[in-house]
Amino acid sequence: MRKKISLILIILSIGITKAESFMTAQYPDKIIYNGTEYNLNSNPLEPYFDKNPKNRPSMVSTALWRGYVGYFEIIENELYLTDMKIPIYQTDEDGNYKEKWFSIYRMYFSRQEKVKVDWFSGILILPHGEMVNYVHQGYASTYSKYWLLEIENGTFNEARKYENKEFEKFKKRQFEVFEKTEEYKKLFTKLKENDKYNDDEFIKSFISDFVINYTTKFMTE
Repeated sequence: MRKKISLILIILSIGITKAESFMTAQYPDKIIYNGTEYNLNSNPLEPYFDKNPKNRPSMVSTALWRGYVGYFEIIENELYLTDMKIPIYQTDEDGNYKEKWFSIYRMYFSRQEKVKVDWFSGILILPHGEMVNYVHQGYASTYSKYWLLEIENGTFNEARKYENKEFEKFKKRQFEVFEKTEEYKKLFTKLKENDKYNDDEFIKSFISDFVINYTTKFMTE
């Protein structure tokens, strides 16, 4: 596990992955889909901040490495950003430690009530239902149900709903197809360039675990 966590952190530092796993469980982004709010195991704002690194909020908590929580909604088959918040930690008159959340959305989009997330293409992961297994690392905890939403340049294409076991089977099928692509070969080669993590089976297992973060479309039924 330590080896896998270390590899994740190294990959994040060189900017070639969308897998959001860290040493500490992370505050998730939020999304409203079909009128219901869900947590997100995906971060659609990250491509925006990758292109605009100077605009990224500072990390204020080890449980929020990316520096913000984004709020999204699917509206008329489009993915919109509706808010961004950061936590502020204060003590009250009795010395009790409190967390308050403040919106920073207007600092970035002062003239728009909502912004189409046209910089994002990928598969959004919406876990819900009962927690099956808690893991104090990134978004590693597992749930009884999942929605997967395919997004292309901010446009919502397709939704799929899976039970926990079906979700794991889908990831396996998705990886089997992805493994045959040029994108997989390039990613595998890039990971193997790090001498500490050049074990082929380990790298393959790592990519398999995070295949949905690496693929932008549903590649299988």
